[in-house]
Amino acid sequence: MVPMNLLKNGESADYVNTGTWSTKAIQEAQLLGKPIKVVASSEDRNFCYIPENIRFNQDAVYAHVTSNNTIKGTQWQAYPDTKGVPLVADMSSDFMSRPFDGKSFGLIYAGAQKNVGPAGVCVVIIRDDMLGRASGNIPTMLKYTTHSSKNSMYNTPPCFGIYTIQLVMKWLEETVGGLEAMDTVNRKKAACLYNIIDNSGFYKGTADKSSRSMMNVTFRLPTEDLEKQFVQEALSSGMGGLKGHRSVGGCRASIYNAASIESVDALADFMKAFEQKNG
Repeated sequence: MVPMNLLKNGESADYVNTGTWSTKAIQEAQLLGKPIKVVASSEDRNFCYIPENIRFNQDAVYAHVTSNNTIKGTQWQAYPDTKGVPLVADMSSDFMSRPFDGKSFGLIYAGAQKNVGPAGVCVVIIRDDMLGRASGNIPTMLKYTTHSSKNSMYNTPPCFGIYTIQLVMKWLEETVGGLEAMDTVNRKKAACLYNIIDNSGFYKGTADKSSRSMMNVTFRLPTEDLEKQFVQEALSSGMGGLKGHRSVGGCRASIYNAASIESVDALADFMKAFEQKNG
């Protein structure tokens, strides 16, 4: 929907490729025959870092980034300076996990299923000037103005999912204390696991330290057999979902907003015990 709505004939956009979901966004734009330019990529090192010192084209309509890369375990620590080109960001996996300055963004989109609510609800935040770029020949359901003009109720909305999001927002504001407090908690959780990895000769992080994600801690063990044993024993101890994505292997701890500090501490204790037993 992004290139379909924002790019008119002859116009181009810049994309930064930092992993699986960036790659998919690029492929979708290319399927539409849109003239996009990949201005930076971390594919040369298997997407283990976020590119720096990127030169964006000043005639680009927008610059697309993926804020957090779930599979590769990387995250933009600070968003790039585009020299005025509006940023478009897929924030599906770290939206509402930390505060950020939205002034440089023209559009933000996110699936709700990581930090905001159940799968089946999407969030789009778009500037008025970007909203006005949508042409009249876009299929109705794929046009942003269709949804903005009907208060997001052009079709029957997923009411229960939206209600659940309301409860999550209430929890985030009243119980957690807002985004600054949530950011503090998330940094503490991530530091707990990264400290174990950094002080171990057994675990090895897959992302560069300067690009590490606070949402998805990715790591490897000395052998694939040990990784399988780690995942199985963790599951037997009540900790599931630690197997890395099938495309990369290894292990991954997804510690989204809902993951408590206590659950992360339990994983940390398990990691220490597993290393002592198998290291």
